[in-house]
Amino acid sequence: MNDKVKGYLLGAVAAATYGMNPLFALPLYADGMDADSVLFFRYLFAIPMLGAMILFRGRSFKVTMHDALRLVFMGIMVAASSLALFLSYNYMAAGIASTMLFVYPILVAVIMVLFYKEKPSLLTMLCIVLAISGIALLYRGGDGSTLSLAGTLLVFLSALTYAIYIVGVNHSSLKDVATLTVTFYVLLFGVGLFLVRILLGDGLTVPTRWYLWGNAIALALFPTAISFLCTTSAIKYIGSTPTAILGALEPVTAVVIGITVFGEAFTLREGVGLVLIVTAVTLVIAGGSVSQVMLRFRKLFPRLRR
Repeated sequence: MNDKVKGYLLGAVAAATYGMNPLFALPLYADGMDADSVLFFRYLFAIPMLGAMILFRGRSFKVTMHDALRLVFMGIMVAASSLALFLSYNYMAAGIASTMLFVYPILVAVIMVLFYKEKPSLLTMLCIVLAISGIALLYRGGDGSTLSLAGTLLVFLSALTYAIYIVGVNHSSLKDVATLTVTFYVLLFGVGLFLVRILLGDGLTVPTRWYLWGNAIALALFPTAISFLCTTSAIKYIGSTPTAILGALEPVTAVVIGITVFGEAFTLREGVGLVLIVTAVTLVIAGGSVSQVMLRFRKLFPRLRR
């Protein structure tokens, strides 16, 4: 098996495992656990897994005080993103929520335009229109009823905080810190948000059936540790752009799980909305590649001089 095939397989596994969030989280909800407790155990169990990866790869846990302060902020952003997404599962189908979350690259593009003065391309503007159109289709179900406004706002908050995290990491000194180390501390500091909410709220809830502990461990293992490890490995083999494009499998996986496992309804309108969102985000991520392809195509048909 050559490196490209390995890269594409790893990228697909990374996206598919991240889309498993609803598969393991929803049974814990049905058992009476709340979002804070589910995420607390997800982060708590994932931290030693990532720590073991760092040791296995010979990476360092050492960071400067300056970077540590940035990591605290990034941890809060990622934790807030996870919390908002998991809370949205209480208001809408998990598959739809996971797909709407996939507009975060669009928000990254908007942040770059507003705060880093990047000039938006025609392709970016087109993708923003496609994404908004897709969300509009998802917002109204096939029976004419609209999705929960609270759930929609929660998903948007989740996408926004994750977009802030992506921009913050890529435009700070953290870009020079090993990715495994950054993720380890992001989870370590992020778990504090859930701990505070648990202490100030109704307390920690735990699974009432022993086998549901497997769901909590699986949340830490598949959508977190394995997904992250496969992502970094895929980038090594095929680069960041193809790996990111394969991320379109995340919402697809979530929708398939929602329909096949949890019996969630799925209408033609929602299907078109999903396609528009995935198309928009894929075009944003692959913008450079698309431009190169269009340039090559244009060169095949040079203008005739008059």
